[in-house]
Amino acid sequence: MRPPPARGRAGSFHWIPAAVLGAMLLPANAHASMFKGEALDKMADVLTWVVLIIAPLIGLTVFWLVHILPEKIAEKKQHPQAKAIQCLCLLSLVFGGLLWPLAWLWAYSKPVLFRMAYGTDKVAHGHEESAPTDKEEAEELKQLRQRVAELETKLAAKPTAEGGKG
Repeated sequence: MRPPPARGRAGSFHWIPAAVLGAMLLPANAHASMFKGEALDKMADVLTWVVLIIAPLIGLTVFWLVHILPEKIAEKKQHPQAKAIQCLCLLSLVFGGLLWPLAWLWAYSKPVLFRMAYGTDKVAHGHEESAPTDKEEAEELKQLRQRVAELETKLAAKPTAEGGKG
């Protein structure tokens, strides 16, 4: 048996012109939408409302949420300048986001000068020292009175000790 004769590359694509001619002779019915008539009008109305009203509201909300991220991070990390970072975030909203990277960096930075001044780089926001209770005040008052009595006793005994020496 002999193998079939080898064909060249050009001979293997003889069907392409026939396919192009066949595609050109097919009817040109194109359906741009799966909706027809009133349903198509209703979908166009709904899409208009979404594009003109809902999409801008969602965009503004996302823009705002992204711009308050540095503020939230500063509060979470108990940054001592969290209120200033909040102010910078609000200014960034006004200036179209130009100050936002600065607020982001500031929220993640360590407050070195604050640490030098106060010995810590964190502040407990909203967790200020609570007023002592009546029981705590009474206990502290009792201890102070006891300490004053001890000091008065020492002070009263000191002149007699000095007088006995002289």
